[in-house]
Amino acid sequence: MRQAMRLGILGAARIAPFAVIRHARKLEGVEVAAVAEEYHSAKHLARYARKHQIPQTYRSFDALLADPRIDAVYVPLPISMHADWCIKAIEAGKHVLCEKPFAANASEAERVLEASRGADVIVAEAMHFRYHPLVDRVRQILRDGELGRVERIDASFSAYWPFTDFRFDYSMGGGGTIDMGCYPIGFIRAVTEEEPKVLEAEAGLYGTLIDRWMRARMELPSGAEVRLFVGMRCSKLLSVSMRIHGSQGRIDILNFIKPEVYHRLRVRTPSGTRNERVPGGSTYEAQLAAFAEAVRDGTPPATTVADAVKNARVIDAVYLAAGLPIRGDEAVLKKLRSREGMS
Repeated sequence: MRQAMRLGILGAARIAPFAVIRHARKLEGVEVAAVAEEYHSAKHLARYARKHQIPQTYRSFDALLADPRIDAVYVPLPISMHADWCIKAIEAGKHVLCEKPFAANASEAERVLEASRGADVIVAEAMHFRYHPLVDRVRQILRDGELGRVERIDASFSAYWPFTDFRFDYSMGGGGTIDMGCYPIGFIRAVTEEEPKVLEAEAGLYGTLIDRWMRARMELPSGAEVRLFVGMRCSKLLSVSMRIHGSQGRIDILNFIKPEVYHRLRVRTPSGTRNERVPGGSTYEAQLAAFAEAVRDGTPPATTVADAVKNARVIDAVYLAAGLPIRGDEAVLKKLRSREGMS
């Protein structure tokens, strides 16, 4: 019998039960063995561990990383903390599954990539939709040329977040494009197998730094145009859709992020229209299973650090095209810290 991968969680985060804990119970060979929390109270940590049946707790992230019994860590911390704690985990010899988006900007993601080179550990971004067969199916339709030449892609992802959410805090890596836009950008890159070039972008702002919505226009090397809309506080309350236009047809996709809940894949060509349902289980469970397999067998995950760097470069380019700083810009953070010190 294989020894279970003992997983530690850095931060008693709300997403961890949905993304990791409940699925670890279903998977043979994965055990959530510890959780560390520095920012909430000891009482909160004890309650969290008890509720989710986690046997070991730590009051510092460093203490968890120093535990030789822990094989891997899941990093669900605020975006601004991802890169530093990924690097510390790598240096501690731990495998890493880091929540999306992988880092605040491409430069930070590149730092993690450099730290992972030569290290005998698996490092993966938790971009869970990549582990659903819908991605492979759409990619295969495009590869087969069923739509002819891809001419335009329209992608939309919007939801409604309260202004008190961390996504509206620049110092924590907040912003609609980085937190939500990483999904459609990642999906487009995965299915087209191309890297978009950002041409222009326009943002609706919360304050002076946070994009509560963003429109961007991009171009693929093949010549196809990409139009992206993301919103976390806008009139379009909920949208998770994508349309891929080709010279001989089009694909309409509803819910490309959590397709196991419900999705629709509609293919229109001169030969007719068909609806497909792509079988697949929980994206989070498939992601955790793939990560555990990578740790066990050395199989590269679908969401490598190198891929996360490429996604981050597109996100950075969108912000710059909209006249906004990239997330994690040290000069901007220094000004924010200075203002806080004066208040």
